[in-house]
Amino acid sequence: MKLKQVFLTAFISALTTVGFIWGYGKFSKPDDTFAGQETGVIPSNYKYTGFTDGSGPGGAPDFVQSAQAAIPTVVHIKTKTNAKQVSNGLPKQNQGQNPFSDFFDDDTFNELFGGGGRRGMTREQRASGSGVLIAENGYIVTNNHVVQSADEITVTLSNKKIYKARVVGSDPAYDLAVIKIEATGLPYLIYGNSDDVKVGQWVMAIGYPLNLETTVTAGIVSAKSRSLGLNRDSDGARTSAVESYIQTDAAVNQGNSGGALVSTEGKLIGINSAIASPTGYYSGYSYAIPVNIAKKVVDDIIKFGTVQRAYLGISYANASDMSDEEKKARGIPVKAWGLYVQDAPSDGGAYSAGIRKGDIIKSINGVAVTSGAEMQEQVSRYKPGDKVTVAYTRNDKEESAVLSLKNKAGNYDVVKVETAVDILGAELVTMDGKKAKDFGIDGGVIVKKINNGAIMDQTRMHDGFVILKVNDKNVKTVDELKSAVAANKNVTISGFYPGYDGLYEYPLSLSKKEE
Repeated sequence: MKLKQVFLTAFISALTTVGFIWGYGKFSKPDDTFAGQETGVIPSNYKYTGFTDGSGPGGAPDFVQSAQAAIPTVVHIKTKTNAKQVSNGLPKQNQGQNPFSDFFDDDTFNELFGGGGRRGMTREQRASGSGVLIAENGYIVTNNHVVQSADEITVTLSNKKIYKARVVGSDPAYDLAVIKIEATGLPYLIYGNSDDVKVGQWVMAIGYPLNLETTVTAGIVSAKSRSLGLNRDSDGARTSAVESYIQTDAAVNQGNSGGALVSTEGKLIGINSAIASPTGYYSGYSYAIPVNIAKKVVDDIIKFGTVQRAYLGISYANASDMSDEEKKARGIPVKAWGLYVQDAPSDGGAYSAGIRKGDIIKSINGVAVTSGAEMQEQVSRYKPGDKVTVAYTRNDKEESAVLSLKNKAGNYDVVKVETAVDILGAELVTMDGKKAKDFGIDGGVIVKKINNGAIMDQTRMHDGFVILKVNDKNVKTVDELKSAVAANKNVTISGFYPGYDGLYEYPLSLSKKEE
């Protein structure tokens, strides 16, 4: 009897438990919230992503097709810089009194300044990088720092064909250069649109790192409009340098410079340029110049030989970087963002359009600008004479102006490429026949005045020097001098000082000033 009661009790208990569980599951509402998130509620930032309607990414990214399209267009660039004589620009050989003997005797002079033919040599240098074919007739875009100062440039295609290349033009402010090989029917990479690049999207880097063969790496875009302070303009200053990098975590190393950053659609979206690394090797982040900047620079270099750079005509500070106290002191709303105009010179485009000190620029042609890098990225797409619409606030009131961009000189003229004779930095005049006869020479070029340039930077030449030869070739006129220096990056100028005996030699590098 007792055993039956035990079984009955156990059966009733089990039945009750099952019934309770069934009833709780059917009639109770579970609390699916966690940390304030409610089931079925979609945050606004997911509204247009495609994740909520099933149109979002459906699997792992596939780079096979884009790699097949891009690899043949990325080239290996090898450069050689010849050994150079290092001199302080003083005479290699003195056959008589030198014009500085009032300050030093010859022995002291030679000991201090290396005269009397005692000159050192820099070693031959070899380096390598990458480049991207952007036209079937052999135009290649790369970084300025890959080819600057190179005496010889060799390009190897992915099919192992080797070509000699020449520099069409370069700009250190953008760290971009265009070189060309003599070939036709070449594969080339189609331009993408770097404005469409999104943080988080997959990208692929292609180049020749560490002297390896073609190497493909992948990562995601981790940020846009980064400024690192790496670039310099032709005067060595940062003020006019353009930096608005795409930051990725695709592995990039030495030798990748100038290579391609490619989308999953196989289009060029950037030129790989730099890495952030304490060791000089990849350790997390790499940086690429957006293709929308690169293609404008390339187009200018091919058409004009140099970049047609446009300027708003302002000096500015980032309002978002100011403290609340700074904003209050300048009469800026605490929540203000944009570019605070610190000055608008009267000869600039901004002033002509009505923009004044104290205004806050919010957008250019409808694109918001919250930093100097973003502003540079937008303006760098235009040339002097182009018009842009600038939205700004004044006294917390929204304003708009159509602004005509100007060049650095404050006008709309086409900027001409700097020639080798310009790099010398001197006023040169052809010696007249009578004076040449008095000196017992057939002719020469007088250095009338030395200005900023290679002569001032690299030598101790004085005004009044008479140039007789360039690389042992006689020059009797300024035109002959121009021809003699045009095809040479390194020259030795020979001549004399009227009233002093002896021939003086000045070795010069006519490459653009190194940044």
